[in-house]
Amino acid sequence: MSAEPVKVGIVGLGRWAKVLARAAAKSGDLTIVAAYSRTEEKRQAFEREFGVPALPSLEAMLARDDIAGVILTVPNEQHLPLAVAAAAAGKHVYTEKPIASTLEEGLEMADLQHRHGITVTVGHSARLMAGIRQIRAAIDRGELGRVAFIEANFSNERALELNPQMWRWYRHRAPGGPLSQLAVHHFDVLRYLGGDVIEASSVAAKLSPAGAEVDDQSMTLLKFADGKIGYVGSCWTAPGVFAVRAFGSKGLMHYEIDFGAWDTPEALHRTSTLYIQRGKDGYAKREPLAVAESDMFRAELELFAASCRSGRESELSAANGNAAVAIQYAALRSIEEGGRLVRVAEVMEAARARLAERSRNAA
Repeated sequence: MSAEPVKVGIVGLGRWAKVLARAAAKSGDLTIVAAYSRTEEKRQAFEREFGVPALPSLEAMLARDDIAGVILTVPNEQHLPLAVAAAAAGKHVYTEKPIASTLEEGLEMADLQHRHGITVTVGHSARLMAGIRQIRAAIDRGELGRVAFIEANFSNERALELNPQMWRWYRHRAPGGPLSQLAVHHFDVLRYLGGDVIEASSVAAKLSPAGAEVDDQSMTLLKFADGKIGYVGSCWTAPGVFAVRAFGSKGLMHYEIDFGAWDTPEALHRTSTLYIQRGKDGYAKREPLAVAESDMFRAELELFAASCRSGRESELSAANGNAAVAIQYAALRSIEEGGRLVRVAEVMEAARARLAERSRNAA
């Protein structure tokens, strides 16, 4: 007999909460039993649409013994304070990417696991796409030979739609614009495909006529621990695209999705492109590959459910989430310093030092 679904709550009831609620409804591993937003109108609308009881306060949710974990779909700067409250109540935490608003806050999020005996799951769902998994499997089989270069792009038109009422308008809330909102997905994907990233160099520009504080274009070069190099591009003023290519001595693989289907990942395989190009004969011998059916949002929630049951981290760990943010902040420092190659460890060490100093001052 299968186990009963893990019961979880969800906090923050905007567009992304609805995406995850639809994903959860397709899973037998977890069920959303309570919802909370500071806005009563959102609470009522969410309850009407999904049949999930809305609660009047976060405290009411955290007081429920039947709730094992909490899903956070809130702006980045709210991740840490809400995670602190959930962890203190003994609830496991799922948070959307990036793990937190700053690297220091991300490290504090990770520390909650040791302080409260809970797990933190970070929504780096892109690595769970079938096409990404198929590239990784080909690399592991040696089918591409020695992989020396990986490139990726994640872009959309978000900066054309921004206004001062949106949190993504502000530099301190969405540092780097698409760098922290889109490219961070690929920082995690490239680590998944290629291993540890040790250095980053980046340039950025602000070109959107909307006039937001944030940059809206970024290009980041990466150096991996084993010597390979990579590139992540992100444009916030163009139609959506999500693409990855891995180049090896025996062949290359290319994966690209229809970004319009991002919110319905169960349909991505129908319109995705995946091919392998082997040897020296070039374009004429590209071999189209079938993309397996998958649902990255259902998969990430099921990993969260497994962590709620076992008390063990999944691959969507706080450590991996912080590694992606550390690359992001190395890129941001590089932008500020004219494109200098910045060591990721340097950024991580500085964040840990600031946390330690803050702890000493608070003692």
